[in-house]
Amino acid sequence: MKGRKSAPVEAERPAKRCPPPPSWLPQHAKKEWKRAAKELHGRKLLADDVLATLESYCVAVGQVRECEELMATEGRIIKSDTGPKPHPAFRMQQAAMREGRLLAAELGLTPHRRGVKGGENEDDNGGWDSDLLS
Repeated sequence: MKGRKSAPVEAERPAKRCPPPPSWLPQHAKKEWKRAAKELHGRKLLADDVLATLESYCVAVGQVRECEELMATEGRIIKSDTGPKPHPAFRMQQAAMREGRLLAAELGLTPHRRGVKGGENEDDNGGWDSDLLS
């Protein structure tokens, strides 16, 4: 559904303590779990019904990092019988990035969803001349 998503709602039964990452998560995903779960727990948004979404988000972030490591080692362009072509991990990484971004928004982990405004000075026009914005 298009349009703005509603603001994250505080969980009715937030977890009393921040749960550890599931043992089956890959290393990069566990690292992201520790970061994201701590933030969600601190905002009282981490409840049992959110854990599966958080797991999926962490797996997606982990896949992005794994694909990046693979391409850093093997290169972004590979040789094939028909000539050079993008590494297969590139397409996998793009899909994981897309999925991770959507799940991050669903969890309220993006700056926009947290209500953080860009720029240090709200009066600043971001480098745009005020005459152009009129």
